[in-house]
Amino acid sequence: MANKKKDKVLILTGAFGEGHLQAARAIEQAMKIRSPKADPVVVDFMEWVHPTLFPVSHYVYMKGIEKFPNLYGYLYRKTYGRNALSKTLTGLFSTGMRKTLRMLETIRPSVIVSTYPFASSMISKLKEYGLTDIPLVTVITDHTHHSSWLHPYTDHYVVGSHMLRRQLIRLGIPGRKISCTGIPIKPSFLKPVNKQALYKKYGLDPALPAVLVMGGGEGLFGDGLFTAEKLDAVPFRMQLLIVCGHNEKLRARLMDDLKGTKHKVFVLGYIDYVRDLMAVSDVMITKPGGVTTAEALAMELPMILYKALPGQEEDNAAFLTQAGAAVEAADEGTLIRCLARLNENRAQLAKMKRNTLSIQNREAAFRVLSVIDQAKYARLIHASDPEMPDTAHGKYARMRKKALLVHHPHESLDERSGTVWKSSSGY
Repeated sequence: MANKKKDKVLILTGAFGEGHLQAARAIEQAMKIRSPKADPVVVDFMEWVHPTLFPVSHYVYMKGIEKFPNLYGYLYRKTYGRNALSKTLTGLFSTGMRKTLRMLETIRPSVIVSTYPFASSMISKLKEYGLTDIPLVTVITDHTHHSSWLHPYTDHYVVGSHMLRRQLIRLGIPGRKISCTGIPIKPSFLKPVNKQALYKKYGLDPALPAVLVMGGGEGLFGDGLFTAEKLDAVPFRMQLLIVCGHNEKLRARLMDDLKGTKHKVFVLGYIDYVRDLMAVSDVMITKPGGVTTAEALAMELPMILYKALPGQEEDNAAFLTQAGAAVEAADEGTLIRCLARLNENRAQLAKMKRNTLSIQNREAAFRVLSVIDQAKYARLIHASDPEMPDTAHGKYARMRKKALLVHHPHESLDERSGTVWKSSSGY
């Protein structure tokens, strides 16, 4: 007997920031472990919908954040709530309805999971026009309720904290549509660690404080963060594990600038063993990205949040510092003072470590699977969403007709109005 065909779960993400992609991969890995009947398909939304524009837009986006962070922060705050500007910007980033519909026709998923806000916007728009009724689960990868994440035809939201869940409820989203699972991280963070074995594996000295430095997937630290002269002002010897991500230019410069320092320094590029380095570190210096900080929380690792970008990073930083799991440093001088203070005050470092326990969730990716299953089964029970509009006009009526012929061949369609009636078979 042939094996039953697996249910496809479409996971939409975007490479505009490493966290969206990491969260998608975490859900994919969890699904392969615990949901053998599901077939996860991860798609970079922007690369699929705008393959020609994607490389240019990605470069402009990353450079824009690096060179003009205040402008980015201004636009972020101006569009925090639903207004004319936020609708305009969301519309600009959510073009490509036909290609998105073609994607759904090709993959034919039973549920859509989105870790990228503009992918959520596009699917919500398709549902609004009646072009699909596939359940949409949006996984918010930061501790923010920015308007770019919130769309009327989202079936369920997954959030990283109870604080954010309360904020969404205050905005009018029903609590039954919001699950607090934690931000999804890779299943490898659940595995036990042997610190002594890791010290030996990576050539580390157990007697020296270990400081992990992470700048996110693109290594956005900027020029002049660390030099041998500045680091030697730290009043104790430490071992620095610096992860530059994809920023090879930064890595080469740091390797040159840090020659001769009194500290033991490891300068690394993009790596796949971040969990190991977190396990052996005493503190982490990082940009406050949602997924990176969720990984640190899972490893009970205190954080110094360095130069949070205006926008979602500020929201993440506020959440982490209020919880007592992190401190902030806005400049290099403050950063060095924070390092010295935490090394001297081991009681404060231990308290920060304990505080991570109240806001961490190592099994977040697996908890998301339960939400996905609920959305899938809700669709089976309710053949169509009662809030789904019955009519579509103009070109959208034609697009709806095509979608219905693909997904619901037993429904009859009045081509003039776009109105759908269920056939007498009750399908």
